[in-house]
Amino acid sequence: MLGLLRQKVGLRGLSALVIGDYVQRLCPVASAMRHYSSATKQMTVRDALNSALNEEMAADSSVFVMGEEVGEYQGAYKITKGLLDKYGPERVVDTPITEAGFTGIGVGAAYHGLRPVIEFMTFNFALQGIDHIINSAAKSNYMSAGQINVPIVFRGPNGAAAGVGAQHSQCFAAWYATVPGLKVLVPYSAEDARGLLKAAIRDPDPVVFLENELLYGESFPVSDEVLDSNFCLPIGKAKVERKGIDVTITAYSKMVSFALKAAEILEKEGINAEVINLRSIRPLDRDTINASVRKTNRLVTVEEGFRQHGVGAEICATVVEDSFGYLDAPVERIAGADVPTPYAANLERFAFPQIEDIVRATKRVCYRSTAANA
Repeated sequence: MLGLLRQKVGLRGLSALVIGDYVQRLCPVASAMRHYSSATKQMTVRDALNSALNEEMAADSSVFVMGEEVGEYQGAYKITKGLLDKYGPERVVDTPITEAGFTGIGVGAAYHGLRPVIEFMTFNFALQGIDHIINSAAKSNYMSAGQINVPIVFRGPNGAAAGVGAQHSQCFAAWYATVPGLKVLVPYSAEDARGLLKAAIRDPDPVVFLENELLYGESFPVSDEVLDSNFCLPIGKAKVERKGIDVTITAYSKMVSFALKAAEILEKEGINAEVINLRSIRPLDRDTINASVRKTNRLVTVEEGFRQHGVGAEICATVVEDSFGYLDAPVERIAGADVPTPYAANLERFAFPQIEDIVRATKRVCYRSTAANA
């Protein structure tokens, strides 16, 4: 990494960095102009993340990965598999167990024009380095009057897994989404993982990239367009995963799957739900959310995080401010229980939203409180 830094500072000027950022931002436009086969393949979220890292490292020598066990062990969840052999220890940097240390080193490298991807074994451990994320990475561009960009990605698993206890089960989406200067992305599918990680790495600002451990092994259909090395997704744009006319359901990360399954159940009972995959928490795609609510006149928000001051609360406020006159029912917020996550499996299940919770809440906003009345 030090060799990379010396090369970057010594050989590349500001103009080259600015031009590079400009060209990279054109990626979604260039991708849209290509023609692709409509055939789809299957890809896991793990492979999507790995391929995105590999392609961005191949395309830009300033990109490097740093974190605990990212090299020799190939990542705690094998997201960095094969990268050490291909790019060497200067670009795939194993660190001691010191999040505060390697997070600060990453921010310093970004100050000098490198593009670090900092992996946390879990975002719960990022609390050890949160001062660097919030007080250094997020604020430097503003405090330097735009003279300092901090092109860094903080990525790793976020939220609940299975049986890992209270200290390893927290969702940090709402935490980081309150901070000006950060962008917060929450991928659900393989398409999200590939396209959003590429966009995050190319972005000139710090990005918090919140994955979900339970989604790593999940397979999703991907098109040839998604597999193209130039593919990336726009930051701040949600995706309507399922169109509907009766109620809007917003969700992110693993909860998108739950929302889609709930929508299938509701369809059998005559309720046509529109499901929005947020993809980005900051910036939040308020336009897509409000457009949907103005069509369906009802809203259910779903998240794993805590209800108080959560992502759903912000969405609710947005709709009340911009589309209150369109609502035909109170907004329903489905969220994690207001307790530290229990370790026992039976209690853990009660602590997080389930498909049946989404179904019940949706029936309430549609005034279909029981199946008999549907």
